Amino acid sequence: MLILKKSNNYLYIYIMELIHQFSSGLFIIQSVIFLALLFLLGKFAWKPILTSINDRETSIVDALNQAKLARKEMESLKEDNERIIREAKIERDAILKEARDIKDRIVAEAKDAAKAEGDKLIESAKQTINAEKNAAMADIKTQIGTISVNIAESILKQKLDNNEAQNELVQNYLNKSNLN
Repeated sequence: MLILKKSNNYLYIYIMELIHQFSSGLFIIQSVIFLALLFLLGKFAWKPILTSINDRETSIVDALNQAKLARKEMESLKEDNERIIREAKIERDAILKEARDIKDRIVAEAKDAAKAEGDKLIESAKQTINAEKNAAMADIKTQIGTISVNIAESILKQKLDNNEAQNELVQNYLNKSNLN
């Protein structure tokens, strides 16, 4: 508080001395010089300074606007990239699904073709077996027929060795044929 009072006292003293030393002629000359200086500064310095400040402010505002536009464009590009990535993933999944479907179809067709070929082979084998069976049966019948004829011939030779047996056989045969 004491310091304030001292500084206030010094200020008061200083102001009082200025008032006593006041000269009106000097004041007028200084005022004219000051006004001329203000006029010159206003005409040559303030306008260029204000113009450059306004230009600087405009360029800063433009730069901020361009930064905002660039930020919006980056966000837009980011969204586009994300959309493209999503679409690419969807397309990849569709291609993989189509490839799996094609694989499954090819495997199924191969299985069906193999089954059909197997069925043909089995049917062909059955027909071959039946043909060979029929051929074997015919051969067996032929052999049985030959054997039967040979056995019958042997039996007849034994029974028909004498003339009496031959006559009796012919008589029986004739009797049977007359009856029919």
